[in-house]
Amino acid sequence: MPAPAQFLKFVDAHEEDFIQRLAKAVEIPSVSGDPAHREDVFRMASFLESQLKSYGVETKSVPLGTHKLEGKELQLPPAILGRIGNDKGKKTVLIYGHFDVQPAELSDGWSHPPFKLTRDDATGRLYGRGSSDDKGPVLGWVNVLHAHKALNIPLPVNLRFCFEGMEETGSEGLDELIISEAQKGEQGWFGGVDCVCISDNYWLNTRTPCLTYGLRGITYFKVMISGPAKDLHSGVFGRMVHEPMTDLVLLMSKLVDVNGNILIPGVDEMVQSPTEEERALYDSLDYSIQDVEESAGGKIALATDKASVLMGRMRSPSLSLHGIEGAFYGAGGKTVIPAKVSGKFSIRLVPPQTPDNVNPLVVKYLNAEFKKLNSKNTLTIEELHGGKPWVEDHNHWNYEAAKRATLEIYKQTPDLTREGGSIPVTLTFAEALRVNVLLLPMGRGDDGAHSTNEKLDKSNYIEGTKLLGTYLYEVAAGQ
Repeated sequence: MPAPAQFLKFVDAHEEDFIQRLAKAVEIPSVSGDPAHREDVFRMASFLESQLKSYGVETKSVPLGTHKLEGKELQLPPAILGRIGNDKGKKTVLIYGHFDVQPAELSDGWSHPPFKLTRDDATGRLYGRGSSDDKGPVLGWVNVLHAHKALNIPLPVNLRFCFEGMEETGSEGLDELIISEAQKGEQGWFGGVDCVCISDNYWLNTRTPCLTYGLRGITYFKVMISGPAKDLHSGVFGRMVHEPMTDLVLLMSKLVDVNGNILIPGVDEMVQSPTEEERALYDSLDYSIQDVEESAGGKIALATDKASVLMGRMRSPSLSLHGIEGAFYGAGGKTVIPAKVSGKFSIRLVPPQTPDNVNPLVVKYLNAEFKKLNSKNTLTIEELHGGKPWVEDHNHWNYEAAKRATLEIYKQTPDLTREGGSIPVTLTFAEALRVNVLLLPMGRGDDGAHSTNEKLDKSNYIEGTKLLGTYLYEVAAGQ
């Protein structure tokens, strides 16, 4: 059942209003991983809640407690729950999204101020941190509400909302809230939910819409090496003492090889090799090695075989080294030996891997490799956060509705993909509510969600708003 023509026309006619709404959201630097921006995350929560209320949504701001971040005890940002519609004759769709963002500084290499939405009229791109991940998609749902209220058209389904401000920092407190609400049954905010829709991922490329039915999980580690009581002068202490930086670099070099193979015994081996039938699924996707390299900005793909590279992203685990803290890096030739350094790395997990069955292998291996160094320094291993992988049934009516909606708006049949990123709450919804969960992306594969110059194409924002609305009508049309 296509969306009403007046809805689609309204979206086109109010393009500028919707862009201004996104601009206001991007200007709030809601970086959940930086204590200095915690008040901004709260401010973003208030902004989003007021937007929902203005279009008739009943809301509740739910405190999630406190946590420690960089040695500080902080209040967690609230989850924003919402509901509109209670017609027993309609399906009920739960919408999830997040309003926090990754850190961004102009000095990181941005061409524009990251927390100011910058338009490039020549390309149609809207630059700004959070434009694609995940403020644009979240506000796409607000745009749908805006249109229906302005046109005085009833929504085709009942809607429930769950928006959080800690997704980029492990979604602390959210699992407990979801499980608690699910246990309340019809009395909870998720009572009667028939399916879940999440728009927090991207097309594989820049031309073909997709639906995503799988995500990798994640486990994230911090490895700290400490020794001397203070930073030392390398001219005085070089080759006299065990240096923490040397130990850390050697230890991190033992985690993964240049071809992406994970060197921790037992991790890669947990995952079965693909069948020929499965490989054929990856061969059929509208994606190429050129797409990989254009998105990465360099000819650096690990292989020339498309299926192998795609499986590396979708159905294989990966280990990435993220950075070293405590080391000198800057102008000049400072010759310090750092007293304490920390390295961060993560492993993206696929079934049957979980943090519970992978983490002990990691810890055991790191301790064994450190012991081989015969260093007098001290090793500390910290498990920062994690989440399980998720795979869904893409033949369900929820996906069929999304396929029809995509065909209606984009005149293309969407690719069916598993995604390399992690949204741990996806599995929580699936297990707690026992309903089908759909990932319906708005953005393109080159949006650069966690990178410099993150953007959302205006066409994806506007057509994506139409897609979200049309999806609701297709859900209402039935199985």
